[in-house]
Amino acid sequence: MGKRTLSYQPSERKLKITRGCLEVLAEFRNPAFIITKNYLVTRDVDLLQELARYDAISVTISITTLDKELARAMEPRASTPPMRLKAVETLSKAGIPVSVNMAPIIPGLTDHEIPSLLKAASEAGALSASYVMLRLPYGVKDLFQTWLDEHYPLRKQKVLNRIREVRGGRLYKAEFGSRMRGEGIYAETVETLFAQARKRYGLNRRGSGLSTEHFRRAEKDQFALL
Repeated sequence: MGKRTLSYQPSERKLKITRGCLEVLAEFRNPAFIITKNYLVTRDVDLLQELARYDAISVTISITTLDKELARAMEPRASTPPMRLKAVETLSKAGIPVSVNMAPIIPGLTDHEIPSLLKAASEAGALSASYVMLRLPYGVKDLFQTWLDEHYPLRKQKVLNRIREVRGGRLYKAEFGSRMRGEGIYAETVETLFAQARKRYGLNRRGSGLSTEHFRRAEKDQFALL
C-alpha cells in the first residue's frame, strides 16, 4: 500500500509533516521510497540513515536540467540544479541509497543534456538513473505552449514538433507502455543516448532493495485509548 504526494513542499520547512511521517516509519522500520526536487530532504538524513540500516529507504532526486536559467523558468520554487546535486552527494556520503530521475526530458530543449547531467549525477554519488519523457495531458499542453511563448518563443515550434514525433503526431498519447518513454525513431534515439550515458557513468548500480525483513509491529497496547 503506498501514497504518492509531494513530500518536501515549501511549507514542509515549517510544518515538518514529512519528518513526522519518517519518524513513524523509522520507529517501525517500514520501507519507504522518496522522490523529490527539494534539497530539504537532507534535513532528515538522521532518519533516512536509520531506515537505511535496515534496507528500508530509497531516495530519488529529480533533476530536469543543469541550466540554471531554464530551471528557474521551469521550476521557480524548486531547488536549483547545483543544490539537487548537492543533495545527491550528501545522501550518498551518509550511506543512503540515492538515484537520479531526469524528469521530464523535453525533446528539443533538454535532451542534449543527457550525457552531462548523468555525468554530474555519477560524480555526486548516484547509484542509478532513469528518465521520463515530457507528458502533456489535458490542459497541461495549453499551459506548456503558453510557457514556451513566454520563455522560448524561438524554440517553440522545434520543441512542439519534437514532442509530436514521440507522441505519434500529437502532443500527448496516454497509451500504457509508451506514455513515459514516447515512441518512434526520435524516442528510440533518446532511449539509446540515455542508456549509453548511464552505462558510461556507472549508473546501472542498484542498492540492496527495500526490505520488510526488519519491520516491527506496534506493541499491543501502544495505541490504546487511555
